[in-house]
Amino acid sequence: MSQSPEKLVRSDAEWRTLLTQERYRVLRQKGTERPFTGALTENRETGNYHCAACGSLLFKSDAKFDSGCGWPSFTLPAESKVVEEHEDKTYGMRRIEVTCTRCGGHLGHVFPDGPAPTGLRYCINSASLAFERPK
Repeated sequence: MSQSPEKLVRSDAEWRTLLTQERYRVLRQKGTERPFTGALTENRETGNYHCAACGSLLFKSDAKFDSGCGWPSFTLPAESKVVEEHEDKTYGMRRIEVTCTRCGGHLGHVFPDGPAPTGLRYCINSASLAFERPK
């Protein structure tokens, strides 16, 4: 059984210094990149997807699939406790927001319309991810 990652707390000024403007907008201000514009949307390489803010391992390439939605999509996180889910009622919609457990960065949303075996689609902003190829 995995333990929850230790929380990483930084000030807003620190995040602004550490992240690019786009990553700050997505991860810290709950922004969304336009569909089909993210650098990792079409990535089909083998490797791991880490939080672009804190480096936590979030998703593995074997859980990535082409959902056609315009954002990288995964069937499940690398481990159960690396992401947290929160109700999101913005823009007149009711969705489930996904954040990084360690730093609280906004990743995207999870929907119940994914493929087997989970039936879930973690729809994640490329700007919130850093891809790492195996060494």
